[in-house]
Amino acid sequence: MSQYAEQASCEPVCSDAMKQLLTRHSVGPKHLAPPAPTEEQVWLAVLSALRAPDHQKLLPFRFVLIPDDARLLLGELFADFARKSGKSDEEIGVERNRAMLGPLLVAFVTCIEKDHPRVPPHEQWLAAGGALSNFLTALHIMGFGAKMLSGRKAADPVICDAFCEPGETLVGWIAVGTASKAPHPRHNDNPDAILRRWQPPKRLTGAPQN
Repeated sequence: MSQYAEQASCEPVCSDAMKQLLTRHSVGPKHLAPPAPTEEQVWLAVLSALRAPDHQKLLPFRFVLIPDDARLLLGELFADFARKSGKSDEEIGVERNRAMLGPLLVAFVTCIEKDHPRVPPHEQWLAAGGALSNFLTALHIMGFGAKMLSGRKAADPVICDAFCEPGETLVGWIAVGTASKAPHPRHNDNPDAILRRWQPPKRLTGAPQN
């Protein structure tokens, strides 16, 4: 379904905000150009993340802004990981450059309490995912593109240690900027493929079993 078909399908019940939400897609770092969001806009996006459902208000997530003058150091961490992984010199250079992609880079870190008495880990992960989604959506509404990036290096102990406190997990990095090209829809946006009406099992309804 195209962007325009999506918008047409929700008339006349959609607000302008809903129409804008239906146009959100991830934008790869190579298609992100200046300007980046201001600190105030990032603050608003984080405030939006705090509106995600969060049972017991555990805040099992946080965002880490990476200053421009620290991205060269991050690039060396990426390069060291590639070197330890047996990559070629060319591949090491590519990996080093990943730290420079996108006008703004933000790390996303989670802290999941495995033995919480009331909130199981899966609920905490859902809260973190909702926060991440709200963050990306808020950036989109403010006119920016973004993409969540991860990969094996997000699990590298040296890189994790640079971002995480004990008990935390480095999920990855969010590249943010202004989209230099129109987002590419996924072409699989069919609500009917994932929407079902519950049919209680026969054992619960008293219907005869076959």
